[in-house]
Amino acid sequence: MISVSNVSMRYGSKVLFDEVSTQFIAGRRYGLTGPNGAGKTTFMQLLSGEMEPQKGVVVRPRKLGVLRQDQYAFDALRVIDTVVMGNRGLWAALEERDAIYSKAELTDEDGMRLGELEGIVGEEDGYTAESDAAILLQALDIPDDFHERKMSELQGGQKVRVLLAQALFGKPQALLLDEPTNSLDLDSVQWLQHFLLQFEGALIVISHDRHFLNSVCTHIADIDYQTIITYPGGYDDMVLAKTQVRSRLEAENAQREKKIAQLNEFIARFSAGTRSSQVTSRKKEVERLQTTELARSNIQRPYIRFDMLRPSGKYILAFEQLSKGYDGTPIIRDFSAEVMRGERVCLMGRNGAGKTTLLKSLLANVPEHAEAGFTIDGGGAKWGHEAQIGYFPQDHLGSIERGITVAEWLHRFDPKAAKEDIRGLLGQMLFSGEEGLKMTDALSGGEAARLIFCRLMLQKPNVLLLDEPTNHLDLETINALNIALQRYEGTVLLVTHDQDLIDEVGTRIWHFEHGAIEDFKGPYEEYMAATGAAAR
Repeated sequence: MISVSNVSMRYGSKVLFDEVSTQFIAGRRYGLTGPNGAGKTTFMQLLSGEMEPQKGVVVRPRKLGVLRQDQYAFDALRVIDTVVMGNRGLWAALEERDAIYSKAELTDEDGMRLGELEGIVGEEDGYTAESDAAILLQALDIPDDFHERKMSELQGGQKVRVLLAQALFGKPQALLLDEPTNSLDLDSVQWLQHFLLQFEGALIVISHDRHFLNSVCTHIADIDYQTIITYPGGYDDMVLAKTQVRSRLEAENAQREKKIAQLNEFIARFSAGTRSSQVTSRKKEVERLQTTELARSNIQRPYIRFDMLRPSGKYILAFEQLSKGYDGTPIIRDFSAEVMRGERVCLMGRNGAGKTTLLKSLLANVPEHAEAGFTIDGGGAKWGHEAQIGYFPQDHLGSIERGITVAEWLHRFDPKAAKEDIRGLLGQMLFSGEEGLKMTDALSGGEAARLIFCRLMLQKPNVLLLDEPTNHLDLETINALNIALQRYEGTVLLVTHDQDLIDEVGTRIWHFEHGAIEDFKGPYEEYMAATGAAAR
């Protein structure tokens, strides 16, 4: 169990949470939610001991597993060593022991220290550490021949599994996971869901994946109103309960304000008359009923609406024997298909299977979006009549010019647009007031994504190519994107690992595997039923 007592954290005038007391109990799986900037990662660092609270106390178990968000921090190390590092005390003892043994001559003090270190290694099962780590890696689908490799040689999904093995090494009593689904394809996300359902300790996870939270969590710890409130159930259960609680409080306050107004009217009419005792009693009643100001929510909800300047023709896109590979390895082989106006196609498959490559192939003959040096090996793709393309690249931060304000950058895509229209679009995506003057160099990943949505709303294309648009977005923005895509009347090609987005937006599935693309004309639920792909 992890216990938090009267913990407060603030940065300048911004209060993240104030006097928070809560417990995380073994056997329960908690989702830690809240908008970007609410303090989720800060709170996770308090729980792990990486940061001390400005006020209050955190009590944690001796063995705590932590999944690191930085997948590149261990690139120089062997995979097996990365896992063993999960037991910090053991790893420190092993490193110090090796340093002493590497000396040319040992002193008496060295000998005494070695005895102490060997005791620590024995207590922490250090003599079987590598074999224990290997068993854990095998269970997480990392083959033996990868164990001696450097972490830099692994793909993103494999790195996450190794770092999960690191977090689990030493049988922790509690597990802290910060964005574990980042860089995972849908198959790996589903595997992780099943794995976490078997964990018996206290699990606390930060995620912006609504389906993942609903599938894994027994409780949601929500950071808002400068506190943390724990709700039973998954994310959707929390949203419903939170809305009901807020509505009840606001209704109660409205009734109290109405009553106060009536009492103040009586006081104003009779304060100079003969009813002084009644006036006094009503003044006391006003003091008793005085509304306590509700803590302000830090949730901000953007508004996304994709319109079209004009519709496209009926046949929007045709692939003709499209082929593309890298270094002699085919990624896409002889793919042919037609896409009709209004279809929403979800591109699914493992990382590296060719989804982004297909989008780049589509853009090879679109000058404003073509990647320099990218060529198609065979066949091609033809755009239909009046196709106007809006593109959200996977590297969205890198696609924004540096050294100008966000308003200046956005205005370049429609120089005739009025400044009021530009400000209005930016405001819809939470760049209000002075935020519109923010320099593009200072944008976070989430802000860059919201700015590109502004560009797409300004340009009003009739085709949207979206490559991992939910990366770096908080749940409120993902939900807004989901609704906007469902309402959009144009054509969509969407690469995402967000299962709710695939399930609720897609009308057609392209599944990539070993160079082949399976084309299923129907939504995700029907695809799963037709292919028996429940384990994917």
